[in-house]
Amino acid sequence: MTVQGWLLIAAFVGILLALTKPMGLWLFALYEGRPTPLHVVLGPVERSFYALSGIKPDEDQSWRRYAVHMLVFNGALLLLTYMLLRAQALLPLNPQGLGAVSEHMAFNTAVSFTANTNWQSYGGESTMSNLSQMLALTIHNFLSAATGIALAFALFRGFARRSATGIGNFWADMTRVTLYLLLPICVVLTVFYIGSGVPQTLAGSVEVSTIEGIKQTLALGPVASQEAIKMLGTNGGGFFNANSAHPFENPTALTNLVQMLSIFAIGVGLTYTFGKAVGNTRQGWAILAAMMIMFLAGTTITYWQESAGNPVLHALSVSGGNMEGKEVRFGIAASSLFSVVTTAASCGAVNAMHDSFTALGGMIPLFNMQLGEVVIGGVGAGIYGFLLFAILAVFVAGLMVGRTPEYVGKKIESREVKLAVLAIAVLPLIILGMTAIASVIELGLSGPLNKGPHGFSEILYAFTSAVANNGSAFAGLSANTPFYNGMLGVAMWLGRFFIIIPMLAVAGSLAAKKYTPATAGSFPTTGPLWTGLLVGIVLIVGGLTFLPSLALGPIADHLAMIRGQLF
Repeated sequence: MTVQGWLLIAAFVGILLALTKPMGLWLFALYEGRPTPLHVVLGPVERSFYALSGIKPDEDQSWRRYAVHMLVFNGALLLLTYMLLRAQALLPLNPQGLGAVSEHMAFNTAVSFTANTNWQSYGGESTMSNLSQMLALTIHNFLSAATGIALAFALFRGFARRSATGIGNFWADMTRVTLYLLLPICVVLTVFYIGSGVPQTLAGSVEVSTIEGIKQTLALGPVASQEAIKMLGTNGGGFFNANSAHPFENPTALTNLVQMLSIFAIGVGLTYTFGKAVGNTRQGWAILAAMMIMFLAGTTITYWQESAGNPVLHALSVSGGNMEGKEVRFGIAASSLFSVVTTAASCGAVNAMHDSFTALGGMIPLFNMQLGEVVIGGVGAGIYGFLLFAILAVFVAGLMVGRTPEYVGKKIESREVKLAVLAIAVLPLIILGMTAIASVIELGLSGPLNKGPHGFSEILYAFTSAVANNGSAFAGLSANTPFYNGMLGVAMWLGRFFIIIPMLAVAGSLAAKKYTPATAGSFPTTGPLWTGLLVGIVLIVGGLTFLPSLALGPIADHLAMIRGQLF
């Protein structure tokens, strides 16, 4: 570990905290439907959309209607994407003449991008045409991110409203988030990336001469525009197979820092928006404090382990940190920080190969996802997932003080607790269940490139990444098979929408409740005690659920590595 590395981490955290309130205030304006400075230009576009589609933006929807409209919308997008990928060879903007995507890969990819997972079992530059990248994939980067933020708004209204039957309008939330948040920021980011050397062209490739005078063909495409929303929307799907380790996606240390900030910017802003929505910004800061404690702990462990290096190599007199699978232009600190950021959020972009991390260094990205990616988390998904844990935490606190649990003025009763537990239980049931199936049948066992504990970790990481809607991979799993494309596709769909439905039911139940003012006997939910309880509940409920998998995978892998050193 170096001073330079810690300064990078400190600068990242400092800039992130400085962005929290401005981003939160902008999101709060969209949450309330208030005009922003951009309404002067984009307001007519929004009103035209409503007029053409027959949407009444002020019409309130019950949680059931909100859920149905969201599911129908995402189902239609999935079908459209599948059809576009299957017909790729017949469509324009295909300068490389790439063929149709296979049935099982098209299914996996359509589900992946619809669910904001962006898991890729293919090489982007050798599989997807420019049209597929722009129309079939990038459109999901915007709309799946907007869906997550809209759902967070719906839950905020559940806490904020009193004796209400509705939680907002799905179409209005989606439109405002896309028009006034995602698009404007992505325009700025795209220009920045182009200026930094990221390609933005409809050309399929360019031929160059290497230093040795050998001709080489380099893949090109509309990369900068996809890179902008890939990070801001916590999508993570790379234009190139090497993702953000590719110099055309992430050419400099500055672009690397901007990409990490983009991943967390909306997530931290939503914590402040929640505080504004419930009339007490200290509630939002308390949530952010709990998130940052876990984030900094994970970053410290990963950086420490990667800097320590591999004990097997040390025994062979090869000193230094673990640079295997990392880009020299980023180094250990930036790679470690990026790995924690991308898995704490549901992004999945990588600038280093997680399969090459040390055993315990690779455990933290895995653990982040197994917690439900609530440590900042994906856009929208992180905060509504964390609020489900907050419901459990306040329930436990209520038991300790002998009173009906209350949170931000709403009584937390058996219905809310049961729904929160149901949503949280989705992850372990699907992750462990599907990992178990893949670990015992031949179709599953043929995927890992490594045997023993590390091979198990590769399978476990894949299903954890899929169910948690992250999309990153250990990269040691041959996942482009009908078995894994099918299983992972189902896992991604269940992991996204089987959490959303009970969460929306919680929002509807809370919105119907009256406001309950705090009393002297109420458990405080803004101070250090509450922050510590939140951290404890997330780690206990989220962490202990996966203790068997952790023991069988990364920890066993670490012990095997030590045995290699000793024997």
